[in-house]
Amino acid sequence: MTDLILYLGVTVIGYIIGSKVRDSRDKLGWTGKVQTLAMMVLIVFMGMRMGSNAEIIANLSTIGLSAFVITVAVMICSIGAIFIARKLMGIDRYGDFKAAGTVQQEEKASEGHVEEAESKTGVNTMTLVIVGAVIAGMLIGYFVIRNLFAGNMDTFDNIAGLGIKTGLCILLVFVGMDLGIEGTVIDNFKKVGWRIFVFPAVVAVFSLVGAGIAGVIMGFSLKESLAIGAGYGWYSLAPGIIMDAGYLTASAVSFLHNVMRELFAILFIPVVAAKIGYIETTGMPGAAAMDVCLPIVEKSTKGDIAVYSFVSGVILSALVPVMVPLIIG
Repeated sequence: MTDLILYLGVTVIGYIIGSKVRDSRDKLGWTGKVQTLAMMVLIVFMGMRMGSNAEIIANLSTIGLSAFVITVAVMICSIGAIFIARKLMGIDRYGDFKAAGTVQQEEKASEGHVEEAESKTGVNTMTLVIVGAVIAGMLIGYFVIRNLFAGNMDTFDNIAGLGIKTGLCILLVFVGMDLGIEGTVIDNFKKVGWRIFVFPAVVAVFSLVGAGIAGVIMGFSLKESLAIGAGYGWYSLAPGIIMDAGYLTASAVSFLHNVMRELFAILFIPVVAAKIGYIETTGMPGAAAMDVCLPIVEKSTKGDIAVYSFVSGVILSALVPVMVPLIIG
């Protein structure tokens, strides 16, 4: 809850700053470069943390396949569910709400987003840079951090945690500034209204569907499979609850699955934004949509979509401590 208040607070501060400097947006082109640089540093930090984690490395060869299959199933189901829900509510692939009976106008308006989308996502370059940052971070974590902090990994975890939290706050200030500069987020929220809550709802349900099907195929019970899916990307909470219930293997799979969900979201958000739809990116990370992946969603789409992402992350995070014990218990 404290982190949620912190992240929301710094985003609001950024929004206020952005709204104040809206008339000077032409002079603020440097903010995008700073945001991209900060995002890469943050991703390297995350990679270092994963590469230095003995549990992740040890489990890659034994339960990695199960976690991978479940993660792919969960993300496909989440993206597909949002795609269908978005279509049914008359929202185009760029997150703009269109009244019924204006299909041609919608298509014409959507064409106006194409150049902006392509230039902002930079699918090939962005994805390659993100992949490079993750790999570099994991290599540094495995070959350097493990030796440098041998026997005292808690110290590194504390340092990395503080670094990630600080980096997130800096990035979220810039996200808030982008929202304030665009100045359309409130109008867009009014247009969509209650519909904004539909997307985290379908992600919550279809994450369970994907995990349930894939988990059973990989040899887990339905209860274990659903509990793994109900982690919604929160790898520091869900595995502990499952382990406490006595399901050690499911706990390890849950941990890797939630790590993979966040990692795959970081890698593929730019691709999904360009090829499928903006709002679909908000369902990929699960709980991380409100913090770690929020700047990537905003960078790959547009400022208005950050609201969808933040709301989705908050709701899914709130569901984890309810759904996991309910299912596994």
